[in-house]
Amino acid sequence: MLSQWLKGSVIRALFAGALTISTACAAAKIPEVVTIPSGQYLFGSSAAEREYAYALDEKAYGHSVTRNAGWYNNEPPLQTLHLDEFQITTTPVTNAQYQQFLLATDHPSPQVDSKTWQGYGLVHPFSRTKRHQWNTTQYPEGREQHPVVLVSYHDAEAYAKWLSGMTGQFWRLPTEREWSKATRGIKGWRFPWGDVFDAGNLNSHDSGPFDTVPVGSRSIPSPFGLIDPAGQVFEWIRSPPEARRSWVKGGSWDDKGCGVCRPAARHSRPKELKHILIGFRLIKE
Repeated sequence: MLSQWLKGSVIRALFAGALTISTACAAAKIPEVVTIPSGQYLFGSSAAEREYAYALDEKAYGHSVTRNAGWYNNEPPLQTLHLDEFQITTTPVTNAQYQQFLLATDHPSPQVDSKTWQGYGLVHPFSRTKRHQWNTTQYPEGREQHPVVLVSYHDAEAYAKWLSGMTGQFWRLPTEREWSKATRGIKGWRFPWGDVFDAGNLNSHDSGPFDTVPVGSRSIPSPFGLIDPAGQVFEWIRSPPEARRSWVKGGSWDDKGCGVCRPAARHSRPKELKHILIGFRLIKE
């Protein structure tokens, strides 16, 4: 059953001239979803794909750091899997959508202090977080449709729990297999658009503004219609509750190359991390 808050939003939208429940839900900033059909798909990567990724990085950065560190060596082998039908949010969760959660709860806003940031040991200076920091429940000016960042794995789960209670539907983070099928399609492409990297198809440091941008403004959709499936922001992936770290996938506005922007690429981060490069999207069951 819909909560009283959502009922009110739907009724107001309908009286304002909206013709469908879906448009009323959009007015209430409920994330839109796409349906991923049941069936087989290719998951993981081949040795040839990983070699291609390392070569992209070397060309972009002029060094072999990712190759020497074996960044892509932990990717599962290319294999055929099956998933039942599921639904996933079309875009990463935006600042405007996340704001509704903060306005309805007392959950901490997307912020990080200098001491905490320095403790993460990241290459980005603390000054770079300023453009992403919230003022209590207010997102940074002009960033309504940017993906929310500075959210930990636990923040993403809290938003999903709130959204579940508010809509009467169950929302959660996607598994790696779900996320991969949704962003890559069924043919095992190296990127959401095909096998050849094209910097014009995503928001990465290759040709982007070195910052987040409104969702969909620099994105070629996945075969199933996902927006920003590569670049823009990394996305948290569901992991066991007892795990201290979780995979993040998709690459970000900070990356060049962009071997790490492939759907098969993965690396882990501590669940408590609040990073300017990491956001999330959700599964709706």
